[in-house]
Amino acid sequence: MKKIGVVLSGCGVFDGAEIHESVITLLAIDRAGAKGVCMAPNVDQMHVVNHLTGEESVGEKRNVLLEAARIARGEIKDISTVKAEELDALVIPGGFGAAKNLSNFAIKGENCDVHPEVFRLVKEFAAKKKPQAALCIAPAMIAKIYEDASNKLTLTIGNDKDCSSKIETMGSIHQDCSVQDFICDEKNNIVTTPAYMLGQSISEVAEGIEKTINQLIKMTS
Repeated sequence: MKKIGVVLSGCGVFDGAEIHESVITLLAIDRAGAKGVCMAPNVDQMHVVNHLTGEESVGEKRNVLLEAARIARGEIKDISTVKAEELDALVIPGGFGAAKNLSNFAIKGENCDVHPEVFRLVKEFAAKKKPQAALCIAPAMIAKIYEDASNKLTLTIGNDKDCSSKIETMGSIHQDCSVQDFICDEKNNIVTTPAYMLGQSISEVAEGIEKTINQLIKMTS
C-alpha cells in the first residue's frame, strides 16, 4: 500500500489547516487505496483566531501538532521524525496555517521563511524525485522552498493576482486554474489546485482535490 504524507498546519482555516481540504485529502487518499500519514511541526501557532467572530484570541496559545491531531484522530507524527524515504508522495493542504505556521508568507509575502522541518522534508522529496501536491495557499510556500531551483516550477493558487505575483517574484510560473481542476508540473513532480482560494462550495473544492490526489498517486508509479 502506498503511503502519502499529509502535512497539517493546525486545525481551522484562519489559524491552521483548512479542515474541509484536509479531510477531503485524507478521504481521497483512502479511496485511491493508499494510506495517509499525517504530520505537523511541534510548535506554537502564530496566533489563535476565534472562528465564530474572526477575531484574534489575544493571549491564547495553541500547539500546531496538538491541534492537527484533532483532524488526524490522534494518529499523527512530529514532522521532524519523518523522512522522505518512508513515503511515496507528499501533500500539503491549505488554510492560513500554511502561511502562518508552516511559513510566515501571510506576514512577509515573497520574503517569507519556511519552517525548517517542512523545508527539509520538501527538499528531500525533490531530491528523490518523489511527487508532491499543494492545495489552496500552500503552493506559495512551495515556491519559496524551490526559489533557487534550476527548473522553474509551474504552480496555481487559482487567479488571485496579488498572491500569484508574489509566487512569480519567488521564481515560479503561475498558471490560472479553475477550482475543479489542477495544474501538473511533470518536470518537477508537483501538482497544485486552488481549493478554497477560489472555491465557493465544498463540492467543487472536493472535485479539484480528488483529481489532484489521484494524479499525485498516479505519479508514484
